[in-house]
Amino acid sequence: MSVLAAIAVLAVLILVHELGHFIAARSQGIHVNRFSLGFGPILWKYQGSQTEYAIRAFPLGGFVGFPDDDPDSDIPPNDPNLLRNRPILDRAIVISAGVIANLIFAYFLLVAQIGFIGIPQTSLPQPGVLIQQLAPDVSSVAQKAGIEKGDVILAANQTKFGTSPQELEALREIIKTNAGKPVKLEIARGDQKLSLNVVPEAKANGEGSVGVGLSPNVKVERHPVTNPLKALNKGAVEFQRIITMTFKGFGQLVTNFGETAGQVAGPIKIVQIGSSIAQNDTGSLFFFAALISINLAIINILPLPALDGGQLAFLLIEGVRGKPLPTRVQEGVMQTGLMLLLGLGIFLIVKETTQLTSQLEWVQKLFQ
Repeated sequence: MSVLAAIAVLAVLILVHELGHFIAARSQGIHVNRFSLGFGPILWKYQGSQTEYAIRAFPLGGFVGFPDDDPDSDIPPNDPNLLRNRPILDRAIVISAGVIANLIFAYFLLVAQIGFIGIPQTSLPQPGVLIQQLAPDVSSVAQKAGIEKGDVILAANQTKFGTSPQELEALREIIKTNAGKPVKLEIARGDQKLSLNVVPEAKANGEGSVGVGLSPNVKVERHPVTNPLKALNKGAVEFQRIITMTFKGFGQLVTNFGETAGQVAGPIKIVQIGSSIAQNDTGSLFFFAALISINLAIINILPLPALDGGQLAFLLIEGVRGKPLPTRVQEGVMQTGLMLLLGLGIFLIVKETTQLTSQLEWVQKLFQ
């Protein structure tokens, strides 16, 4: 269900983006003949008076179709309500509306997070290491030993754990170096104190693993902001912080490409992260959705072919020249850009699928 929740979040953000284009066009009387959520085979469609609405098999995408270049359209080529026949400003509004819709939606997601759920705040660390997550396999070493999610490990092999961040690594080191050997754990479970023995299972590299996700022993609290004006203000501050953080991230990607290229995430990685959040911290889904929505907006506004920013760049050139670039030039640039984007997307999907089928990075970090 957590994976479905993450996919649903992405589908909603794409829907919001495409709705931005659609509403901007229809509100100006511009013809729109298709509105589709997803790509691939059509699962459901409805033919309205002017527009065909469809849901397709693969939800991680979508498009708004215009009859300008549709050979089956019966609208005259000189119709003033065709997108290509509108003034530059009208077309710019339609093209940029998806980005604007994602930014507005992200802001109100943050306001909802702050107003109804609250921003996570951690208390001072308490002694011990928290069992944040168990491996889903019911036959895992941890579950066989009787360890439960939410347990606090106070000591391992008579090594007591305090409140410093180094305690987590100390416990991991004990588990890694005791493959096949019993490790005596002192555990706090609510008001109970338990003593359990666990035998770490040897991994391929010879290190021990018990199938748990560890974290510092801190309590996460959320305090909703009930005052609407304060929630709007705090939402604006958080919105600005994420925008700044995102631009810094893109800046580092450009200036230190060799070091940061590996951090670029495709759809599978995004779904994976969202799935983990949905499973472990459902209250942060609004924040996750806002973060992805802002990134989606910023990526789309970049002046790259096949993106909204690339189409806006064509409009800028048209405004400077007084006439559009030749159609063959625009089509060539757009097709080249589309092929590059598709190639990048396929590369990321293959890379991330390979990681998932071998040994996921997030599993390596959590289940040790």
